Amino acid sequence: MGHISRTLTMKLLSVTVLLILAPVLTSCTKLPADCSDIYNQDKSQPSGVYTIYPIGSTSAVQVYCDMKSEGGRWTVFQRRVDGSVNFYRPWDQYKMGFGNAAGEYWLGLENIHQLTHQEKYELLVDMEDFNGTRVFARYSSFSVDAECDGYELHVSGFTNGGAGDALSGHNGHKFSTFDKDQDTWGSNCAKKFLGAFWYTACHYTNPNGVYRWGADSTIYAVGVDWQPWKGYDYSLKAISMKIRPVS
Repeated sequence: MGHISRTLTMKLLSVTVLLILAPVLTSCTKLPADCSDIYNQDKSQPSGVYTIYPIGSTSAVQVYCDMKSEGGRWTVFQRRVDGSVNFYRPWDQYKMGFGNAAGEYWLGLENIHQLTHQEKYELLVDMEDFNGTRVFARYSSFSVDAECDGYELHVSGFTNGGAGDALSGHNGHKFSTFDKDQDTWGSNCAKKFLGAFWYTACHYTNPNGVYRWGADSTIYAVGVDWQPWKGYDYSLKAISMKIRPVS
């Protein structure tokens, strides 16, 4: 009996020590908040789908990490490539996110806010037309306010990569969907142009508009357009909006 008692005591001591050390052991492993964290953990990681935790351990989401463009480390929060996902969606889905990180998706306004309010981020917008021409627009500062402030956009510091500047005009505006109108127009821009965005009255770009195939003037400005580059009647083949912490 004495031997059994000593064994149980040793086991209890072992469990107690592990419980005491658990916070120390787990604190050494930092969950990645964005693709920059993933890159910093292993700089050989290729571009692809990864899991990040924008708000903490309970907020796991999948994203596409661009580890190549303009120095890499980019967390893609919006991606259109083939029209496989319907982007004409209500407020709650734009808040939480939708789609497939391996293809077309929207990361979610709450995730974007949580990332960009913690530190300073920059923005890269890559786009491609149906002739294979690729251009970009880059902004040295990008952030999104909280939901109580309408997820208002703050963007500045434009650098031209051939696309022209379609976002600065949206700076300081709230996000709108067909069921939550926060634009400055008398009607609803999201309903009029079949998308969701930081509309003004109404837009210079409509990246979440209807996926069409190049030049199409059937319905004015409802496509995936970037006005300074291709105008309002050309829907892009691909566009992606991506962020990373400023070095």
